[in-house]
Amino acid sequence: MVVAGKIFKLREAIPLRTITAKLLDYKVEETVEEPPQEFTLLTEIVNLDLVGDRIRGLYTKDILIKISRRGEEVPIVKTLEAPFTFTVRGNNILLTIIGKKNWANYVANELSKIIFISVGGIVEARISPETLRQYHEENPEGTKVIFFDNVDIPNIDKLSLYGPDLKNTMLYSEYLSHGSIWYIVATSKKHGYVVGITRNCVITVFSKIDEYSFFRFVEDEIFPLIEV
Repeated sequence: MVVAGKIFKLREAIPLRTITAKLLDYKVEETVEEPPQEFTLLTEIVNLDLVGDRIRGLYTKDILIKISRRGEEVPIVKTLEAPFTFTVRGNNILLTIIGKKNWANYVANELSKIIFISVGGIVEARISPETLRQYHEENPEGTKVIFFDNVDIPNIDKLSLYGPDLKNTMLYSEYLSHGSIWYIVATSKKHGYVVGITRNCVITVFSKIDEYSFFRFVEDEIFPLIEV
């Protein structure tokens, strides 16, 4: 199963116990009318656990959707989930959220509101173009896809390369002269996972992996790439 997530960082490093206290028992109920019914939608944080230098938890949010049943649009409650981990790294705290980019962004902003009262306390983590290039060039035979952005050719927004041994192609050198590496798909030399990495820390593991292993992989292999 493909597992996707995104890494963020706290603009202010505050104690994990303070974060835990703010998130503990968080629960919000909302009543939504869908005549002739009334639904109670719940948003809460569950399974919160502070162990050592990390906090693990699960953000859940109910939404009302409609499904087609025998020609009728029937409202039902669907629960969205986002496992997350706050991890101390040096003088920083990094937040990893499992979920597609837009959902992870939403959850990061909601956690920021809980912890810092407003949006902006939690921001995107970043990998520099030079670091992502080095990650590729240290294991060029493992990279199968490269996208370049910040392209200086008029009317060209992005360039891409597909195939084995991309480092040793003339096009690779030429594209580097016109832009920066934005996204790669590569096989991790250490873990063997096929993974997609963007500079704004959207991480997609295409190999079979569970959530716990995803978090451990991100901490072990992706965290060292992040700008501090």
